[in-house]
This record gives sequence, C-alpha cells and structure tokens, in this order.
Amino acid sequence: MEKITNTMHLTFDAKSVNEAFARMTVMAFMADMNPTIDEMEDVKTAVSEAVTNAIIHGYDDESRQVEMSCIREGQKLTVTVTDHGVGIENVEEARQPFYTTKPEQDRSGMGFAFMEAFMDEIDITSQVGEGTSITMTKYIARDDGDR
Repeated sequence: MEKITNTMHLTFDAKSVNEAFARMTVMAFMADMNPTIDEMEDVKTAVSEAVTNAIIHGYDDESRQVEMSCIREGQKLTVTVTDHGVGIENVEEARQPFYTTKPEQDRSGMGFAFMEAFMDEIDITSQVGEGTSITMTKYIARDDGDR
C-alpha cells in the first residue's frame, strides 16, 4: 500500500473566532485518513487548546497572527501551532495542570494537559519574547492495522 504524504500551512489572525476555523480545517485535512469519531474529537480538542493558548497567552492583543501546519505521513498526523508572542518562561511549569498566566480570565490551566491526553505525542518549544510552537502527533488507526 502506498504511503500518502500531504502538507498544509495556514496563517490566520489571532482572533478567538479563528479557533473554530483552525479546528474545522484540520478535520477536513485528516478526513481521508478514515479516522474514528473519537480520533477526530481528540484532534479537535487538542487543536482548539493549542490555538486558544496561542491567541490568549501568546499575544496581548488580536492584531497578530497564528501559524498552523499539518503533515500527513501515512496514518501519522502532525499538527504544529506557532505564535510569535511573549513565549513561555518555564515550559515544565506551564505543562502542570491548573497552571495559567490569566487567572483573572477564569482560565482553567488545563490546555497542555488536554493536548497531552488526546494526542500521542506533544512537543513544546518556546523562547521568551519570541513565541511558542506546539507540535502534536496523532496516529490514526485503520481497520487493516496500517499506520
């Protein structure tokens, strides 16, 4: 069986309304991988959290942009969400459940915990003053066991 490889790159305004746009775009991108509903929900949740983090925590205003890339290699889906905002001073601390930099906005601090729970792999790179990049991988199972 031929291994399908495909890529997509998007840049969109850091506005909350674009979180749904990003989520639905990834769903369309992965549709031909024949994911289960649970796999689609997992990816939707993780993408929502990553994009929301970029918008809410990466920037102090909505005049900036978020970048998202998707790569399909066979049944492996990799989604990277990048902002060029404030960055994360301590990534390990930020990964802890209930940690938030915006408690005044009633943020739960569960974004990274949800991403880690719903994706198979997650990598966070960040530099203060330069931004953050979150790379998430999900292996989509098939009936024939091919990945």
